[in-house]
Amino acid sequence: MDITTIIGIIIGLVLVTSAIMVGGDTSVFFSTPSFMITFGGTVAATLIHFKMSHIMGVAKVVKNAFSDPKLNSAELIATMVRIAERARKEGLLALEEDVNEIGDSFLERGMQLVIDGADPELVQEVMETEIIYVAERHALGKSIIEAMASYAPSFGMLGTLIGLVKMLHQLNDPSKIGPGMAIALLTTLYGALFAYLFLNPLAGKLGVRSAEEVLRKELIVEGILAVQAGHNPRMIEEKLKSFLSPEGRESVDMIRDRRVHAEQQTPVETAPG
Repeated sequence: MDITTIIGIIIGLVLVTSAIMVGGDTSVFFSTPSFMITFGGTVAATLIHFKMSHIMGVAKVVKNAFSDPKLNSAELIATMVRIAERARKEGLLALEEDVNEIGDSFLERGMQLVIDGADPELVQEVMETEIIYVAERHALGKSIIEAMASYAPSFGMLGTLIGLVKMLHQLNDPSKIGPGMAIALLTTLYGALFAYLFLNPLAGKLGVRSAEEVLRKELIVEGILAVQAGHNPRMIEEKLKSFLSPEGRESVDMIRDRRVHAEQQTPVETAPG
């Protein structure tokens, strides 16, 4: 779970709710017609813009904004090094026993291709093709959220115009002008709230997540090809660390040091006699 997304939403809602509750009647901020125009209009425009199959797939993409990968990049590199060590000692076929327990489906598929004897060119082509389509799916999901973010304020303004037209027909009763104006402005408020607290930040987070995932998958491709080529595990680690920031490289070193320490603490069994 990505705690920053949750914290951001909570802070935003708390601040907006606090502003609404301070010094006034909170009931004036709730209007069913205003909500229907803003939210319903945004959904309607999105349905017109995109295919239903694209919209149905957005939920899977949006989930990326609220979840972290099972293995971060530093842990992936440590996993690749362990795989390389075993492959050099026991051969690539020995990896088949553990391929389904790696914890990353993309890495598992790539290693299965290597174990099955696929040529390096084929492995690279298959995996890079998957990266391209993953990036395209993420870009489509992000574009749908961005479109909704642009529609919400527009329908908010549309609702305000509708409310103003109704209010102007009641100018003969001054007591209705103030409440009518308040209700008319609520749709603009709802549209801005949907767009700038939820939709735009969510689209931005999806863009960041997509770039991170593509980088992770490129790291995996480089690692798998290096393992298949029989490169030294230490050289593989140094090569893959070039994908990371200085902080990420330190994390790789820490994981390696913990592993070495754990292996040194493990007693070596000796054969009887």
